[in-house]
Amino acid sequence: MNEVLFCSELKMWIEDNITERLLLDDVAIKSGYSKWHLQRVFKKNTGISLGFFIKRRKLEFAYHDIMVKEESITDIALKYGFDSLQAFSRAFTRHYRFPPSRISKKRIENK
Repeated sequence: MNEVLFCSELKMWIEDNITERLLLDDVAIKSGYSKWHLQRVFKKNTGISLGFFIKRRKLEFAYHDIMVKEESITDIALKYGFDSLQAFSRAFTRHYRFPPSRISKKRIENK
C-alpha cells in the first residue's frame, strides 16, 4: 500500500477511535507494522510524530466539546483518555497557551 494513503487511512482510524486509549503499541498492532517502523513511516509522510498527532487531535476534539457541550471539563478530559483534570489542563494549556476553563467561561457567558 502507498505510504501516503496508509497514513491518511490511519489518521482517519485514529479520529474514529479518538475516545479510546490509543497507545502506540496498540496502533502499531492495528497497522500491522512494528511500533518503530510505524513511527518512521508516519513522521516521514506527515512531518509530525504519531504520538504528537494523537495528543493534538485529542486536545482539538476536547476543545470542540468544551465549546459546544454541557459536559464538565473533567468529564471531557476523562473521555479523551487523560488520567486526571490536572494532566489535561497542563497539556491543554501548553498546546493552546490558555487554560480550558477560559473556553468554558466564554461558553457560559454567551448563553
